[in-house]
Amino acid sequence: MEQITKAMRRAIELSHEKMQGGHGGPFGAVVIKDGKIISEGWNQVTSCNDPTAHAEVVAIRNACKTLDTFNLQGCVLVTSCEPCPMCLAASYWSRVDKIYYANTRFDAADIGFDDSFFYDELAKEIEHRQVPMITLLRDEGLAAFKAWSEKTDRIEY
Repeated sequence: MEQITKAMRRAIELSHEKMQGGHGGPFGAVVIKDGKIISEGWNQVTSCNDPTAHAEVVAIRNACKTLDTFNLQGCVLVTSCEPCPMCLAASYWSRVDKIYYANTRFDAADIGFDDSFFYDELAKEIEHRQVPMITLLRDEGLAAFKAWSEKTDRIEY
């Protein structure tokens, strides 16, 4: 647990340092493997004009580059705040073993980072979501799926 605590302190340090440096919001994250930090990330939404550049996503991307894999099994994500729905999904897709966080989503909401809209929208049926989602050219789209299912050298993930 000492290594996790040290990693959390680093994530919190990144959240403060990079926010003060003008990189984005007060969020930091690290990925650890075998008790060592292998990547770091901090919020870069405003500095990179990238709405997906949340600390956790950046840390996951950097870990994947470091390990040269898309699968982070055996790794732990340590983040200064409970992951938003996007970051949580990225964490699941990356297959991290565990997530530790300091601040809660309610703490984040108290300072203007309220993700409740996203949690609410995801729980709705597609036809009731605020942003319309319309199926188009499904038969043509299914051709790529059929080709994938028949591809003998595909890499499963």
